[in-house]
Amino acid sequence: MNDAQRREMFRRFEATAPAPTTELEYETPFQLLIAVILSAQATDVSVNRATRRLFAVAPTPATLRELGVEGLKPFIASIGLFNTKAVNVVATSAALLEQHAGEVPRTREALEALPGVGRKTANVVLNTVFGEPTIAVDTHIFRVSNRTGLARGKTPRAVEDRLLKAVPKDYRQHAHHWLILHGRYTCLARRPACERCLIANLCDWRRQQGLRLAPLLLTT
Repeated sequence: MNDAQRREMFRRFEATAPAPTTELEYETPFQLLIAVILSAQATDVSVNRATRRLFAVAPTPATLRELGVEGLKPFIASIGLFNTKAVNVVATSAALLEQHAGEVPRTREALEALPGVGRKTANVVLNTVFGEPTIAVDTHIFRVSNRTGLARGKTPRAVEDRLLKAVPKDYRQHAHHWLILHGRYTCLARRPACERCLIANLCDWRRQQGLRLAPLLLTT
């Protein structure tokens, strides 16, 4: 995929969804942070189902710390790795209160210092809450980036670094959400829906499969 094709790819994504955002439900930066921690190896649907109940009872760092690990577990028991996540969520709530006056920090270093927060979670918060042009590489983005030829890499970090170079600067703000939604609903892992893919004639994988393509027309 060359530079013109990459730009066309994101032009089409923008035309379809000008202002994409996360499918996780939240009302505050703290709630998004907790939802993203819970979303590791879980679907957004299952996380939303749990957090609707949880945030009705414990919507802030103070109330979640007060709920405690054992009090939290029944709310998130349907989510994978809930025992570990319960410990991390309560510890993160306490850290926010003790180190950040209850506010979600806006630097990568401070975010990644919180229990249960890695680079991917920090990228989601930086992008969605603070408008930073970061790209959090999950399984969907990793697959789409490698399959299409947009940014190939053997590790999530390698793909992230290449995406930051490959995605045109003016599209970088929303690239994370465009790519994750494309992977979640169109470029599926087992059977990609190429017949309804809006970037099919830009995709390296489809060309490699020898599938019939529509004429490649690029805008300037």
